[in-house]
Amino acid sequence: MAADLGALCDDLVAESAVLEALLEPLDEAGWLRPTPAAGWTVFDQVGHLAHFDERARRSIVAPEEFRIEARAEAAEGDIVGVSTASIRARHDGTTALAWWREERRSLVDSVRPLDPSTRVPWYGPDMTIASSITARLMETWAHGVDIHDALDAPLVASPRLRHVAFIGARAFANSFTTQGLAVPEVRVRVELTGADGSAWAVGPDDAEESVRGGLLDFCLLTTQRRHRDDTDLVASGPATDRWLSIAQAFAGPPGTGRPRREGSS
Repeated sequence: MAADLGALCDDLVAESAVLEALLEPLDEAGWLRPTPAAGWTVFDQVGHLAHFDERARRSIVAPEEFRIEARAEAAEGDIVGVSTASIRARHDGTTALAWWREERRSLVDSVRPLDPSTRVPWYGPDMTIASSITARLMETWAHGVDIHDALDAPLVASPRLRHVAFIGARAFANSFTTQGLAVPEVRVRVELTGADGSAWAVGPDDAEESVRGGLLDFCLLTTQRRHRDDTDLVASGPATDRWLSIAQAFAGPPGTGRPRREGSS
């Protein structure tokens, strides 16, 4: 089934609005609040989103130029580290929020009229435009979790989490290869329940192994925003049990994950 790019863009805008509402009242101390991502402040999280929104738009509207630029960025080494240092030199909290808003608007406006199946380059394998926008939604939500945690703001589980869960489930093989491990030859089904009681599932009905639990917890785990012990997720076999210990929805080298929360059993 072809992706509905308009609906994806609407969900991305809605997810952005949740985070914007949290950021708007911040003073300088709020922008400099440390987040659970080691060494990153609230400001760093927003600057990261703005930068990679710009890169995503560039990959879509000028793909060949992006390929050249991405190779140059890769030659510098740590793409995220280099971009973070540059952002810190050019922005503060107020300008970072305005910058992110403009980059997000430009990205959404650029892609709405396009064919969602068109493939575009990225820092890893090429992807469709629909996948690119879904990834931006996942990143927005995941970095938003860090900001919510830093500001002691409660998380609200919306139906938009199904996009994050889809990426997390699709990243089964990548979670192993990123760790330098062989991918288990097993079919996996993921069955999740939303905060409203709705069911979401992906994978064959007769899969050999499964993961079951809450939609929010699965998204938190696969974006490495919570330790496995802080979720209600249950694996049915050895492959899925291992997966829940190394799950990683995002590209790049292995993530460091998060420690268990105080008071978890």
